[in-house]
Amino acid sequence: MGSRTARTSALLGSTFLAAVTFSGSLYAEELRLITWGGYAPDDVVAQFEEETGIDVKVTLSNNEDMISKLRATGGAGFDLAQPSQDRIIGVQRQFNIYKPIDFSRVDTDQLQPSMVKATQDSTELDGEFYGVPSVWGTSGLIVHRSVADTVSDYTDLCDPAVAGKVSYRLKRPTLIGFAFAMGMDPFAAYNDRDEYESILAKVEDKLIDCKSNVKTYWTGGDQLLALLRTGEVTAAMAWDAGGWKLNAENPKIRFVAPDSGALGWIDTFAIPRRSENEEAAYKWINFVMQPEIAARITNASGNFTASKGADEFVRAELRDAYRASFNDQAINNIKWYPPVPPGLETLEGQVLDRVQAAN
Repeated sequence: MGSRTARTSALLGSTFLAAVTFSGSLYAEELRLITWGGYAPDDVVAQFEEETGIDVKVTLSNNEDMISKLRATGGAGFDLAQPSQDRIIGVQRQFNIYKPIDFSRVDTDQLQPSMVKATQDSTELDGEFYGVPSVWGTSGLIVHRSVADTVSDYTDLCDPAVAGKVSYRLKRPTLIGFAFAMGMDPFAAYNDRDEYESILAKVEDKLIDCKSNVKTYWTGGDQLLALLRTGEVTAAMAWDAGGWKLNAENPKIRFVAPDSGALGWIDTFAIPRRSENEEAAYKWINFVMQPEIAARITNASGNFTASKGADEFVRAELRDAYRASFNDQAINNIKWYPPVPPGLETLEGQVLDRVQAAN
């Protein structure tokens, strides 16, 4: 009797175990993350999976692609997204693809208060907030020491002293940067279409006049870095992480915060409206914003995070390059991108097309 009972118990136990294993393979808890390159390093993902038992499926993307994918599904298909702070509210108004952040589930003690405030200011809609700060950075100038006295603001890229040795993108940051350097405030004009068109017209004329100075309009980061490495380009408008990467290779090249202010962005954490695993999304947010984990994201991506105290754990050469680019005054002068009103990027695209086509 005892032996039959034991065998039956063992059989039932093994059947139960098989069922659990089988169902586990079918229904393992999963976090579907759509993010930028470098924001979910393999070692960070592995540690999170080990500590939580949650599988992480990473899809690499950019702002336009995130919007397109989430718009097509009505906010389904992903549990956590990382759009930039200025690409949330306009999209949310139009397509309703995100849900409000529950800040009671976010360990805000880990985050820099100024970053939380800047993100909340940019992602507020009807009294709700739609973003948590994650990774931030700026665009400004990458300058070789030989022309550092000449190039200290965006419009200095048009100086005859650097003719033929200049590169920048034909993208909206160039329009914005040139506007600030010309003494205008494009962000203040975002909601005044006539005023914004007037600013764009002046910038368009300036960029067309500047065409003869431009070696090439860079389109990819690797292309620009190669041009700067070889000395074909000595001054460029580009992002801070690229400048710091080059500085580590050649101390004569550095990232400079322009006199009129670097242009700042914050990539956020946002919860898609039809997320199927919000709990895992909040666990990921709180996990990766721990200072030592966040530092590993900085080391992988080259960009700093909103995690408080994380810079202590960042590799020394990157931390030193950052401090050389940004003193307190330069940080306080960062122009953070506000939400983009509908229709603005269409206007900008038309300007950029005309600059491209001009002789």
